[in-house]
Amino acid sequence: MKAIDLNADVGELDPELDAAIIEVVSSVSIACGGHAGDDATMERVATLAAQRKVRVGAHPSFIDRDNFGRTHVDIAPDVLREQIREQIRRLAANSPVRIEYVKPHGALYHAAAVDEGVARALVAAADGLALMGQPGALYLTIGQQAGMPIIHEAFADRAYSDDGRLVPRNHPGAVLQEEAALEQVVSLTRGEVRTISGGLLTVRAQSVCLHSDTPGATALARRIADHLASEGITVTA
Repeated sequence: MKAIDLNADVGELDPELDAAIIEVVSSVSIACGGHAGDDATMERVATLAAQRKVRVGAHPSFIDRDNFGRTHVDIAPDVLREQIREQIRRLAANSPVRIEYVKPHGALYHAAAVDEGVARALVAAADGLALMGQPGALYLTIGQQAGMPIIHEAFADRAYSDDGRLVPRNHPGAVLQEEAALEQVVSLTRGEVRTISGGLLTVRAQSVCLHSDTPGATALARRIADHLASEGITVTA
């Protein structure tokens, strides 16, 4: 039987949304104070995940709560390393279970994929934990060279361009509607995805991300899980 991990970013917006998403996914990346989240939220979400036997990861960002971590911050790599490390430690201190991986958020996610200083700061801060991200991201390459476990992810609800990158959110068709997302998830379990231009792209994906801030995220997550089950695909970390 085929299997795939479903991951979602939580601890950011709405407690009810977090609880509903955790019922469906197999991994959660928990905001740890950089762009959202506080000690109480981290503890609540990590405890819910533990109760559901959902894998817990840290979701650090640039220190940028005003812009929800979506704006690049120009910062010395050694300072950034310590900021990320402190976010991971803060989540660990509030979680009843072990933190198993690190997935950067927003602008940090994109910067660490291409900027060596940012990538090395993130890898150093992760301190041997698994790293989750898109295939080809520089921080995954550096982490893998250092012997760290790597989790390649793809996206259920975002369109891909022919070069394998996500289509920018402000581009028409960048965010997939429900039926297209269902088809894309099943396609990803086969190692391929249809691009926005109609081409077929090979994608290595051990985990598929569901954006919790996508409108109707909970309903979409449930439909994806049900659809995968109907195709004989198990959702598991």
